[in-house]
Amino acid sequence: MNIEEMKNKHKLLNEWAYDWTALDKGYTDKTLYINVSTNEIKEKAVPALMKEKFIGGKGYGLKLLWEGTKPDTKWNDPENEIIISSGPIGGITQYSGAGKSLVVSISPQTDSVMDSNVGGFFGPFLKFAGFDAIELQGKAENEVIVYIDGVNHKVEIFEAPEEPGDSHILAEVLTEMFANDEKDKKNIGVVSTGDAADNSLIGMLNFSFYDPKRKLVRLKQAGRGGIGTVFRDKKIRALVAKVPGVKGNLNNVVDLKAIMERGKNFNREMRELDDSQCEMRTKGTAHLVEIMDEYDLLPTHNFKFGSHPDTKNIDSEEWKSRFTQGIPDGCWIGCNMSCAKGVDNYEIRTGPYAGDKVIVDGPEYENAGGLGSNCGIFNPDYIIEANFYCDTYGICTISWGTIVAFVMECYENGILNEERTGGLKLNFGNADSAMELIHQLAKGEGFGVIAGMGIRKMKKMFVEKGWGDASFLHDIGMENKGLEYSEYISKESLAQQGGFAMTNKGPQHDEAWLIFMDMVNNQIPTFEDKAEALHYFPMFRTWFGLVGLCKLPWNDVEPENNAETDEPAKVPEHVDNYVTIFKAVTGREFDKYEMIRQSERVYNYQRIFNLRRGFGIRKYDAQPYRAAGPVTKEEYESRADRYDKQMKEIIGINPEGKTTEEKMAITREYRESQYEKLLDAVYKRRGWTNNGVPKISHLKELGMDLPELIEMVTPHQEN
Repeated sequence: MNIEEMKNKHKLLNEWAYDWTALDKGYTDKTLYINVSTNEIKEKAVPALMKEKFIGGKGYGLKLLWEGTKPDTKWNDPENEIIISSGPIGGITQYSGAGKSLVVSISPQTDSVMDSNVGGFFGPFLKFAGFDAIELQGKAENEVIVYIDGVNHKVEIFEAPEEPGDSHILAEVLTEMFANDEKDKKNIGVVSTGDAADNSLIGMLNFSFYDPKRKLVRLKQAGRGGIGTVFRDKKIRALVAKVPGVKGNLNNVVDLKAIMERGKNFNREMRELDDSQCEMRTKGTAHLVEIMDEYDLLPTHNFKFGSHPDTKNIDSEEWKSRFTQGIPDGCWIGCNMSCAKGVDNYEIRTGPYAGDKVIVDGPEYENAGGLGSNCGIFNPDYIIEANFYCDTYGICTISWGTIVAFVMECYENGILNEERTGGLKLNFGNADSAMELIHQLAKGEGFGVIAGMGIRKMKKMFVEKGWGDASFLHDIGMENKGLEYSEYISKESLAQQGGFAMTNKGPQHDEAWLIFMDMVNNQIPTFEDKAEALHYFPMFRTWFGLVGLCKLPWNDVEPENNAETDEPAKVPEHVDNYVTIFKAVTGREFDKYEMIRQSERVYNYQRIFNLRRGFGIRKYDAQPYRAAGPVTKEEYESRADRYDKQMKEIIGINPEGKTTEEKMAITREYRESQYEKLLDAVYKRRGWTNNGVPKISHLKELGMDLPELIEMVTPHQEN
């Protein structure tokens, strides 16, 4: 069926015209509400309090989700929402990394609030079409597409029974369907997912961006927490936004010249310094692979080990040779990081697209580490193909890599076998079985469906069936709050253990990456130092998600004199860039201290949202022991010199004459006690009770003593 025939199958369910007004200082001050159960479409004014306290992006998403749901709303209830919002800076083209959006929903994996950041065109285009956020609620009877026409200023909902399921085809089809001609394709942004999101709890969303050099539609992912699964549960096939074009000052900022000056200087840094720093323009985030391996931080065999002799097969030079070079690989207009690398004309070997030549977006570091080394697979072709299928099927690659690594360790320990996996030999390094598992998940078949439940639910199932010991499964199952760990070894960095397990949504590195400060450079030796870092960096990074910015331009290229500053880890010159840009966009009074306070307001709100959902206290910040230390004898003995030395010099116990099991027990008791002390220190620094609940006095100090928040925290205050 061709595109015109497909379009003719559409049935218009509702059309709503709206009065478009230009943005003012980065805001439209309107949000778009759509209920796909009733086909209601309306706009909502943004209240002054929401704009003041929640800023945009994740803040708007959390506020709208709180108001739209109840404490007992389930992820698959019609009233669950998906909110997409950029932020006041989102959409500017004069400074790199300003194309981010935040997606917020109640997660199928955690049963609590989830946020996931993403690049691509849809978030900025939504703003330019007239709305600071889109709020999706309800469940459609049949497959629907929502079309936001920012050219003719109307929103349409229509049934779309014939569209393909998987994102790499669907995004191309819809871009061509809604574009007037080839030049108009750059004005289309599509949100979609794939067939695996129908059959798992780990579905993600793909946001398209048009690559004019390649003349191809490409994809960026809002990966974490299963929001793509919510999308498909609502029977939404896709969202499409169209704008007349992107040029000039669409955000109608206060001081465009100031933004342009900062952008020009940053572009010079990228041009002159990137090749000697992170090589983002040639390798993207894959430059990290051999660095992590060198410092024993590359997850290998389900986070048991931190390095491997075969890492050279998947290191950054391998990816550099595969990536198309010399193309401005930005996922938003005007971004000069060029880190959205891609493998062009890659011939697929397996599955429904075998023989097709496709562009594969990535692999990113997380995919090389998760799909590759963590599963003991050091085959770059497997990683590329698995990356492609995860993307087009709508599978979170971070969760999937950690899930498969867990399954493989279970298989090697006899918890799983071929009978239980339906014939799959899921030992470490088995690329063929790992690939088959992906295809099973997309088809809703076999053991793939079990893997698609995520680690937390698999652990419960394996125990209930009598397949494995609950304590061992808990130790090796790398999840916290129901979300799988992203791909870094945290055993030797107590601060990073907190940076993972103390996150509001679950262990994701977008809040804090403190491994080098803590483990390598020993810049934060005391509990108070670690607590300060675990206060500042999560708040600082939260701010990017409020305003529509990408984290990478902050510290993946640094000014020449950064090492000479008082706080080089903060990259103070770039922090000053962001202060200047926020003021230049919004005209609001602002400094680096208010930046942190803005984030604190939203961060504490999200913590209390978790409390409202039945979580949000200390016990939910517990971590699997594999994140802190060696679970198995093999694991301990692989680094025996390190652990024995630490036992003698740090713990103060002589390891001589002790069995490995005795030394493991001593190490575990010490490391678990250290983590509890870290929780105490961080809670104190954040203004929380010893049980991890924000204190009323702290909320008042932040100006977040809202009645609904005070009501939630009052029963949890300490005497």
